[in-house]
Amino acid sequence: MSRTRADRGSPSVFIERIHLVWDLVIIVLVVANLMLLLIDGLFLLSPLNDAFEAIAPGLHGAYDRHIHANFVAIDLVFVAIFVLDVLLGWAAAIAERRYHRWFFYPFVHWYDVLGCIPVGGFRLLRILRIISLLHRLQRLGLIDIRQWRLYGVYAKYYDILLEELSDRIALRQLVSIQEQVRSSDSLSQRIADEVIMPRKQELIHEICRRLEDMADSAYRANRDDLMRFISALVRRTLAESPEIKRLRRLPLGGQVASALDEALSDIAQRLVHEAIEGLHSPEFDSLVAHLADSSFDAWLRVDVHTDRVTEQVLLDTLELLKEQVARQRWKQRYD
Repeated sequence: MSRTRADRGSPSVFIERIHLVWDLVIIVLVVANLMLLLIDGLFLLSPLNDAFEAIAPGLHGAYDRHIHANFVAIDLVFVAIFVLDVLLGWAAAIAERRYHRWFFYPFVHWYDVLGCIPVGGFRLLRILRIISLLHRLQRLGLIDIRQWRLYGVYAKYYDILLEELSDRIALRQLVSIQEQVRSSDSLSQRIADEVIMPRKQELIHEICRRLEDMADSAYRANRDDLMRFISALVRRTLAESPEIKRLRRLPLGGQVASALDEALSDIAQRLVHEAIEGLHSPEFDSLVAHLADSSFDAWLRVDVHTDRVTEQVLLDTLELLKEQVARQRWKQRYD
């Protein structure tokens, strides 16, 4: 209990309460000021002014003498309070190091600053202070705007608008890229010279590594089947050999042929095993690198057909991207 009381009496909680009270006061003043702006704007309309005077002449006269006649002075009182709020918020932001630089506050809260200007168009910006203050109340945990039905409607259509705008921009960019690809005369050659060739050694190293990993993993996963296949192949080859057939007719020839079969099978299996193990040797890396290097230039040789194929592949890929971007995914979310 004592700890809870200490927390309640801590300076940070006290400051938060002051912020809360001040925010509530500012919300009330902004609403009052906006109501005053609305009522005085309607008061200036002759049909509404005449109807107001006909219905309540006493109230009309009191409003005309005490409020409308002193509208500028009353508005300046509100402006003074709003200017004080901006200055206090700026000071608090500097004290709390809320922004990267001390002079960032008026740029971030531009609507508060412009709303303090007592000129017709700028006065309407004061309604944005309501949004700012609601955000502050949301940050303090006093309200949860996300549970409001109005916020749900806003979030839905804001999400739809943002997706449509981003999709339109992305489509325009993709169309522009397609036009540039069509207008390029040497796209394949530029890809080869500017993209692939600078990374030639890296690609060769990657090819060697992939070949080693692929052969090694395939051998280890299918080793037993591979050894049985080699043994069967050697046995079938020896069985079909005329020399082995003649050898089997000799005394003890069958035993010699069987021993030869086993020896050759063992030798073939050892050769395969040693070949797979040799994939990780520097000699094999050098051999594959030499083969890849010698065939790399031939593989990158570009002609008219190659350029046309490359261009068509890129255009088709971009077309698929356009179809994917043009798909209105928000319909699936909000159906």
